[in-house]
This record gives sequence, C-alpha cells and structure tokens, in this order.
Amino acid sequence: MSVPTAAVDDFPELVGKAPIPRSSLWEYVQASGLRSLVVGTSKNPNAKITVLLVSPETRRPVVAVKVPTTHAAAKAVEAEGGMLIDLRNLGPELTETIPRVVDVVEFEGRPGIVMTAMQGTPMSTLYLRWRHTARPRRVAAHFAAVETWLAELHRRTAGEIGPLDMDGGVVSVLSRRFPESERVVEDGERLAEIYMRLRRNSVPRTAVHGDLWSANVLLTGGRVSGVVDWEAGVVFGEPVRDLVRFALMYALFLDRRTRPGRRVAGHPGLRAGDWGAGVAYALDGTGWFPDLFRRFLRDGLARLGAAPESWRDATVAGIAEVAAFADHDEFARLHLDLFRRVAPERQAAHTDAAPAGLAGRRS
Repeated sequence: MSVPTAAVDDFPELVGKAPIPRSSLWEYVQASGLRSLVVGTSKNPNAKITVLLVSPETRRPVVAVKVPTTHAAAKAVEAEGGMLIDLRNLGPELTETIPRVVDVVEFEGRPGIVMTAMQGTPMSTLYLRWRHTARPRRVAAHFAAVETWLAELHRRTAGEIGPLDMDGGVVSVLSRRFPESERVVEDGERLAEIYMRLRRNSVPRTAVHGDLWSANVLLTGGRVSGVVDWEAGVVFGEPVRDLVRFALMYALFLDRRTRPGRRVAGHPGLRAGDWGAGVAYALDGTGWFPDLFRRFLRDGLARLGAAPESWRDATVAGIAEVAAFADHDEFARLHLDLFRRVAPERQAAHTDAAPAGLAGRRS
C-alpha cells in the first residue's frame, strides 16, 4: 500500500463541513493488504483506539488509524485531524516529524483519521528501561532532543507577540470540576497571582502540541523523528505550555519503580512517597535532575523572550492546567493536590481582596 497524497478538500468533516460516505475501519484494513496491530487502547473515559497497518515485507508501519469510542473522543479525533491539516506545510525535516492525514474512515458511526505512521522508538520505551532515569547523560539527551525540536517548531510557526498566558480558562474549569472543594476559591486566587506575574513577560504565539510528554515523542538516532497525538493542539497558542508539560511529565514518574520511603536510584535527594514526589523534587530539590529540569525551562523561556526566573511560576501553572483538563478524574485530582502543595502562598498585600477578575468567580 502506498501512502496517498490528499488535499484539504478531501476531508470536509475535519474542517467543519458536512461529511461524505466513508469506508468502515475494518473495510479499510482489509482493503489495504497490510497487517494490523492494535497499539493504543486508552484507559481514559473517552478512549481512542489506534491501529497500525504494517507492511509484511518491511515489517514497518505504513499508516496509523485512530478511531474514537465516545462522542467526546470523536471531537478530539476530529480536532487532531484539523490540526494536522493546518500543520501540513511547515517545511522539510519538521514536517517529516508530524503525521499527515491521508484518509478518513467510519467507526461505529463516528469518523476516524488515517495518518502516516511515524518511525522511531517512543521515548517512553527508553524512559522505562532499567535505570534509564538514573543516568544523567541519557536523561539530558532526551531533554536536548525535545528542546531542539520545540525550538524549530516555535521558529517556523511564530506569530504575533503577546503576554505569557498560562490561564486558558483553568480557573473557571477548576471551580466547575471541583465544586465540592472549599479551597477552590483560594486555588483561583493563588493562580491569579501566578498568572499576573507571568503576564509581565511577552512571547510569540506559536503552534502548540498540548500534550507533549515522552509517550508522544519518537526518537531515531537520538533525534526526534516523530511527535504524535495532536488532539489537544492549537495552531496559535502559548508555547510555554509545551515546555512545561514535557518537563513535568518527565519528573512525575521518576519514582515509579521505587518502594515508598526508599531513595530513588540515581537521585539521592528523592525518596518515593507522596504522589508527585518527583515533581516536588524537580521544583525544590537539589541534584543533577532538578538542575537539568530548571535549565531546560530557563533556556526555553529565554529563547522565547521571557524572563528565565519565571520558570517556577510557569511550572506550577502547568500543574494546575493538568488538574483542569486531564481526561481522567483521579489524575486531575492528584494534580490539584500537588498544586496545593507546591504553589506559593498568596502575597500578604493581596490577602484582603480577591485579585482582579475573581470577584465573580468567588460567588
């Protein structure tokens, strides 16, 4: 099966127009003449299924098919398809790391997208290898590869300059998602102060992946050869979000194989214990990993034109973003608890009145 060249007009359902009749997923798989391998069945409430179609001759994937299992998942798949269409002309090398939509299929009455398959080894596979995260050079190579790729994405998609904005509706979503929490108003007030400080910086609007973590990054020869799962992406958004998300998720699982109370291999300053201990260690601990974590964020902020010392505020804001928008409720709640542990206390000068824009939210 050769990968076809498709025009935007071939996918009306991905650009807000009326859909046209499509082959079902299983009809498409049978007609392809390729072997199929189901590689993604998420445990999230709004799960997507990903099927790789593999050449029997080369044993390499040719295309990946992503189909939704719920109405909300269908919206996410359609959003990803539209995002990939918008990113189709970023120029050589970078375009090769981003899937290209080549067809649309039907699955249980909902549209699914067929994309070119990205080649390489998922960074998460390398991350999970025995003691990978205990080795500074290997971890530093992962951060360097992602920084190189992000810098090129930002350079090619940079648009107008605006205040560094990590809100994106986080405060209002948190108040709706956790209405039973007596502390949610205080959470909003602490976030408002963080956002106010961050907005003193100006950065360009760029393309944003939205869920940039090790499972969505593929590597070949130490370089990023593919970045997948663009369903949370935007064409012009806040680039600091991707910087923060990658660093946060890398830190989050440092203690995944360590029993509670024990030191984490390669990280003398980190003991497994409370959920999110790796993030707290990256924020406030000492050692080679906290140094690498902070340098990655400082350098990225400086490259975008923001103050490097804003790295901690940006990271804490990123934790709140996960709490607001994570699909899995328990994962979201754990991030809200983590935010409350690491966020700075409100400044004394602001304790008598709610920050601007929060008076209505308080009620």
